[in-house]
Amino acid sequence: MTGGPVQAQLSVRRGRDAVEFYKAAFGATEVFRFGGDDDNQEVVAQLDINGGQFWVEDESPAHGNFSPESVGGATGRMLLVVDDPEAVVRRATMAGASEVYPVAERHGWLLGRVVDPFGHHWEIGRPLSTWPPSAATTGGGP
Repeated sequence: MTGGPVQAQLSVRRGRDAVEFYKAAFGATEVFRFGGDDDNQEVVAQLDINGGQFWVEDESPAHGNFSPESVGGATGRMLLVVDDPEAVVRRATMAGASEVYPVAERHGWLLGRVVDPFGHHWEIGRPLSTWPPSAATTGGGP
């Protein structure tokens, strides 16, 4: 199986623009694409960022798929784990994302957040120590 058993699917307006944004902002590559051309403007695309895959599609209210622009905000967020969060946040904002908060140490991670031009929030970061923490560190365990 390619890309893991669970993959997010982002509903957007302007799907063609969204695919191009994710390529520019995060270095995404296309695994699969249907549509998104002059004959069929609506797009369904599977994208890959460093082995993590997700889907992007034009919203379809008739099928219960709404973009954050239609519902007035995102209902979830994506977490992108990278070696250099500051560089990726910079790249994303240069491509058109807006910074929600800058990269800083938070909850044992070096973490920042952007919102993409289509309304989806992306936390971009890396753990500052071995992840996940051991049960002894978190107080959990059997």
